[in-house]
Amino acid sequence: MQSIVTMTINPAIDVSTSVNRITPVHKLRCATAQYDPGGGGINVARVVHKLSGEVTAVYPVGGATGQFLRRIVEKEGIHGSTFEVHDETRLSFTVLEGETGDEYRFVLPGPPLSEPEWQQCIEKIKRLPDRPGILVMSGSLPPGVPDDFYARVARMAKDWGTKLVLDTSGPALSAALLEGMYLVKPNLRELRELTEKSLDDEKSWVAACRGLVEAGKTEVVALTLGDQGALLVTQGSTLRAPALPIKPVSTVGAGDSFMGAMVWALASGHSLDEAFRYGVAAGSAALITPGTELCRREDVDDLHGQVVMHTI
Repeated sequence: MQSIVTMTINPAIDVSTSVNRITPVHKLRCATAQYDPGGGGINVARVVHKLSGEVTAVYPVGGATGQFLRRIVEKEGIHGSTFEVHDETRLSFTVLEGETGDEYRFVLPGPPLSEPEWQQCIEKIKRLPDRPGILVMSGSLPPGVPDDFYARVARMAKDWGTKLVLDTSGPALSAALLEGMYLVKPNLRELRELTEKSLDDEKSWVAACRGLVEAGKTEVVALTLGDQGALLVTQGSTLRAPALPIKPVSTVGAGDSFMGAMVWALASGHSLDEAFRYGVAAGSAALITPGTELCRREDVDDLHGQVVMHTI
């Protein structure tokens, strides 16, 4: 199995709870809270670990919340490579309204990082004892971190022969793609922002993804489409997987579960098409878990055989 390293420059502790009804002014008596490690790369590492893969998660920790984050990551059995920053690691929280089934997600900004702090993350990657087979760069950038942060990491790592996998948005995505990725996983909103096009139908989705591949910005695009499934686009083929008939309990973590399963499958030697199948299964499996919980291994195995793919 290829070694996997994930990098999360803006981690969080994800808090999830529920309340009967959300109303202003009054105190809302919530159910017992669940605390999970969060941030794109950490979530990808958690999914890889759930699927019995070996992974190292690189991330900063700040203050008391950062130490708590380190403890709950280690409690899940994930190997972490951390570095200290001055300000507190952020919290994010999700509240399920029982009466309606609506889910409210509150995402707080990360602590601002100084240049010496974010440079520590690059140094952690540079000083890994072994060059990773796959490096996953995932999540938003906190204040103080330059838009080309992922691009800087990519310039360093691509000389190692490492497969670069990217899941971010906005200027960070645009800058990183100039360095060339192996795989990028935008959702439809992120692809629209990147291309500055409306992308209203399948034909336009495929064209936008192929444009990225033909421009040399990435070898593979895995486009997640929510309740419309997903697309996998390479230089030679395009696959479409319709969404599985699942009633969502929570949409939190579906994208990270998709990415984690794809990365695990690729590192395990599966073909790209089979990795895509695992990604769709894991993203679907995340929909039937509550709060900020990610996919479960048994659900991924159950749904894997139900994923239907066809060539466009």
